[in-house]
Amino acid sequence: QVPRLGSTLSSRVPSHFRPSRTMAAVRLLGAAAFALLGLAAAEEVKSSNIKFHEGISREDKWKSIGHKGITLWMTGLSGSGKSTVSVALEHALVTKQPRPYFVYRLDGDNLRFGLNRDLGFSPEDRKENVRRVAEVSRLFAEAGAIVIAGLISPYKADRQYAREVHQNASLPFLEVFIDAPLATVESRDPKGLYKKAREGKIKGFTGIDAPYEHPENPEVHVRTDQKSVPQAVNIILDALDSVGIHLQRNFRALEEADTESCPNPSAR
Repeated sequence: QVPRLGSTLSSRVPSHFRPSRTMAAVRLLGAAAFALLGLAAAEEVKSSNIKFHEGISREDKWKSIGHKGITLWMTGLSGSGKSTVSVALEHALVTKQPRPYFVYRLDGDNLRFGLNRDLGFSPEDRKENVRRVAEVSRLFAEAGAIVIAGLISPYKADRQYAREVHQNASLPFLEVFIDAPLATVESRDPKGLYKKAREGKIKGFTGIDAPYEHPENPEVHVRTDQKSVPQAVNIILDALDSVGIHLQRNFRALEEADTESCPNPSAR
């Protein structure tokens, strides 16, 4: 179990764990993911003259890293705290543990500068956005990464698709609802988008004139208007512990002082 705040932690680290291997895996898998997905949207595999090529087994990849792969699907309104909590969680896993975990963070805004730069915010584009990120997440999880995917992903059907992509590959998947009331996220409004939406300058903005379908049974539910950033992170660490991704070690809980330099909740 994850120790609570203020407790001490003793941890066993696999002798075969090497951070250099982890970094190499990040680079190689990142290149492979983008090459495999490209920018083409497709409901079905259009090519008929292709073959899936096997390589190192999933189990051997996970053993070389020291833990199993998993995707944390961070969903919530703009301004709910997805990016803030995701970055703090990334730091907790990579820099605040006795040894770093293999983590890759997929931020919805960041991906729209590259992989998803051809997508807008129509329902069809949002669906394709989720499809691409779900497939990339699966590839990283297959290699043993703890994937932190932060997207508004407002539609239940799209989030279910992301879940099924992982379930069909027998990979663990946790839906993490980063929740805050509309009044709270509007008061934060880090990019001024709610103000513009209320003024009619932005159309189809989630939570204002476009729907957000709340998760009904998320594995993790965090109210960022009631919890501090470290508390939110520790709730997610507890969930990771319960899934059993460890091979031979446990998480170190995040302390309040660990996030003094973190920005206020301002995630998309």
